[in-house]
Amino acid sequence: MAPVLPATASAAPAARRRGRAAYVLLLPGMTWLAVFFAIPFVTLFMTSLQQPVPGKSGKYAFGLEFGNYVTSMTEYWPQFVRSFAYAGIATLLALLIAYPLAYFIAFKGGRWRSLLLVLVIAPSFASFLLRTYAWRTILADDGPITSTLNALHLLPDGRVLNTGIAVVAGLTYNFLPFMILPLYAALEKIDHRLIEAAGDLYASASTAFRKVTWPLSMPGVVAGTLLTFIPAAGDYINAELLGSTKDRMIGNAIQTNFIEFRDYPTASALSFVLMAAILILVFTYIRRAGTEELV
Repeated sequence: MAPVLPATASAAPAARRRGRAAYVLLLPGMTWLAVFFAIPFVTLFMTSLQQPVPGKSGKYAFGLEFGNYVTSMTEYWPQFVRSFAYAGIATLLALLIAYPLAYFIAFKGGRWRSLLLVLVIAPSFASFLLRTYAWRTILADDGPITSTLNALHLLPDGRVLNTGIAVVAGLTYNFLPFMILPLYAALEKIDHRLIEAAGDLYASASTAFRKVTWPLSMPGVVAGTLLTFIPAAGDYINAELLGSTKDRMIGNAIQTNFIEFRDYPTASALSFVLMAAILILVFTYIRRAGTEELV
């Protein structure tokens, strides 16, 4: 009679094969991250430490020039403040608009739910640039919105275009789907029986929302606000097309230094400062929101 091998001995080779297969499956994704994230990240950091070559305009050589970071923060701090202020206001407006819409689609959409979701993402099928240009027409001085607001005497300067209001409106519109979809995903997962149980315990509709629906939808709120705030803070197209020179954001400063001034070290330093500031804000926000599992 042949000896019976222990189960652990026969399972070990299979476990090793599965481990090797997992690494093989990870290889394409890790290669992609290395080529398109890690290498550019290191290159950008090295560029941020470059210094001008004496006598050669527009030429830079590597050197531990940390003064580029000091320059980026001292000269461009208004753009940083403006970027976070505009992105924060746009994120708040997007949340106020998106939550009722996502709530309606998740709880009242019924058989129209799929169509409503398609309508939410349909504008994203058009170019980001074209959608922003369309807002120039919508907010034009002779357009219906500006004319109506002027008739109500709500515009102190008599116009919306080329103001911070237009920039915030463009940011809110362009990134609204990034707020709606995570909110819908979180609300759609809520067990309706929990809300019914709150009603059975004599909770009013507002109390049931505050005690049940809102807490359970917090992962979607956090995800939506992050997906909206992060790209909005680094955006430069809305400020370029809808705002004036007084409404420039940090993305415009980075773009100008890279393309117009050819000041690659300062532009790279600005990018790193922006990245660090957003990371600090994100981790602080997630911890304060009590959703550390999203990190």
